Amino acid sequence: MTIASQRRTEAVDAWGRRLTLRFEIEGSGPPLLYLHPAGGMLWDAFLYRLAERFTIYAPILPGTDLADTMAIHQLDDIHELVLAYEGALRSLGIGDAPVIGQSFGGMLAAELAVTFPGLFSRVVLLAPLGLWDKSAPWDLDFMTTPPDALPGLLFKDPECEGAQSIFRPPDSPDQALDNTVRSIWALGCVAKFLWPVPDRGLSRRLHRLIDPTLIIWGQDDALIPVSYAQAYRQLIPHSRIEIIPDCGHIPQLEKIEITARFVDEFLK
Repeated sequence: MTIASQRRTEAVDAWGRRLTLRFEIEGSGPPLLYLHPAGGMLWDAFLYRLAERFTIYAPILPGTDLADTMAIHQLDDIHELVLAYEGALRSLGIGDAPVIGQSFGGMLAAELAVTFPGLFSRVVLLAPLGLWDKSAPWDLDFMTTPPDALPGLLFKDPECEGAQSIFRPPDSPDQALDNTVRSIWALGCVAKFLWPVPDRGLSRRLHRLIDPTLIIWGQDDALIPVSYAQAYRQLIPHSRIEIIPDCGHIPQLEKIEITARFVDEFLK
């Protein structure tokens, strides 16, 4: 399926002009903030579907933007990242809009919402990182998972259409090498805000998240156990969870129709 795109970009000075945060923008309608996962920004069928109703603003994590891969060195920790993003959103005039975050992006969305209560109208967390339970540990070595093992880690069915859409064979050996290098660098940038402790105190701050929150998790998530959905639910006051059967870590791709229905109903 060919999807017509009118994507544009907007660069915003952030963090005292120490870095430039670039937003990819797609769609029409009221604004919606999308925060991408550790692997980097990827426009998929789920986002294009949302773009039919919303103008999606998707900031590229500093360091993963090919325009300035060294920007990651301007930020020391997750709190500075949160402040940089909030300042950029303020510059763009985006306020009281919904936010959707996937995995690392979900953790970042939660951190923004607890640091600036009321910043968003609604919060959607898709299998977010950010918490740690010793009785149900998740594999911190996921950042070094070999590329051929990633589909099985992220999807219940590695052969599903969603998995195939992001793990297409590269056109050439040079492209394969380029993809690998980009992936390693992107995960390294994320590690700066996550490693070595997966809970940087977010669990002690989540009571400050006052926005209505929807938590979506795949029942068979092999990366972050589904029990973490209940942990988030218990810590966020105005929240509910939806567990999707036969689904792994990326519900919006593996079970797009179900996930989109939950999100559509929640954002109405």
